[in-house]
Amino acid sequence: MPLSSRQRALIAIAVIVCLVGAAVGIYLYRQRLPFPGAVAGPPPDLLSQLPADAPVVVYIDVAAMRGLEHSPLAAILGLTSPGPNLDREYAEFVRQTGFDYARDLDRLAIAIWPQGFPASPGSFGDDHVLSIADGRFDENKIAAYALRSGKITPRGTHSIYEVPGNPPVAFEFDSPARISLASGKNGIDLLAEPRSPTRDSATRARIERVAGAPIFSVVRMDNLPANFYANFKNLPQFEHIVRSVRGISLAGKPDGDQIKVALDAECDSMKNALELATLLDGFRFFGSVALADPKTRRQMTPEQYAFLKALLDRVKVTHQDKWVRLTLEITPEMLGAPAPLAH
Repeated sequence: MPLSSRQRALIAIAVIVCLVGAAVGIYLYRQRLPFPGAVAGPPPDLLSQLPADAPVVVYIDVAAMRGLEHSPLAAILGLTSPGPNLDREYAEFVRQTGFDYARDLDRLAIAIWPQGFPASPGSFGDDHVLSIADGRFDENKIAAYALRSGKITPRGTHSIYEVPGNPPVAFEFDSPARISLASGKNGIDLLAEPRSPTRDSATRARIERVAGAPIFSVVRMDNLPANFYANFKNLPQFEHIVRSVRGISLAGKPDGDQIKVALDAECDSMKNALELATLLDGFRFFGSVALADPKTRRQMTPEQYAFLKALLDRVKVTHQDKWVRLTLEITPEMLGAPAPLAH
């Protein structure tokens, strides 16, 4: 028996309702999943040499970047500058130590314990920083250079070199291809800190989300100084959103002549992640409005204006579950390189 027009209409409506319901279900299911890692990968072995309690961890694979001669990111790191263009002071340092980071540094892992926010002029030396570097080092030349103004302190089978300055620096050679360097007050004590690969599971997960990038950083917000949040005491709603962020991870990866940057903020709830995404979108909008004001433009150089305008135009804010992601593709023009000629 053929179906009537009314029956066919009811069946069509039922199919549409099912499809819409399935689409909504899939959407809600996806919203309950975290973003996939920006550039996921296993943590580099060098990170295991850093103390596990560091609030900020940074990793740079200089050797990988060195092979990307036309990458803007390599240019930012100074890996593409020829020797004759070095400034005189650094050129003298290279001559006396035999070490040029653009040529001899391979990998760098950094742990940072910020001591105060916001940083005041001359206060950088208060931060504690431990760096572990792999590369090629002439121990005799570097030691002689350090002892021109510093001193040597024996410790076990190693010698620690202390160099005064702002910040003061202490370093030791772990092997012919590895050096540990601590800066900040009592840096020599930081070199003695136990180094363990055992991190909390949340930090490990954040590192794995970005460890496939040649440059990445992870921040544990719960381990920052208390005065960091004091900066927002007059903005209680904003302070609430900032306090909801549990961790931040950043990845930078070259892609042709561009740099793909992804910054993920992990909040304590989906609600706070949505509020943070909305707030960041609001900042982008009002930033664009301010940038359109001739008075604002007069306070900037053309290069600064071009960079900020491109930044506001290109940055994208998305959120999913407890995560908020900012993505940006940085072009050579944003970094001051001339635009390619049209063919």
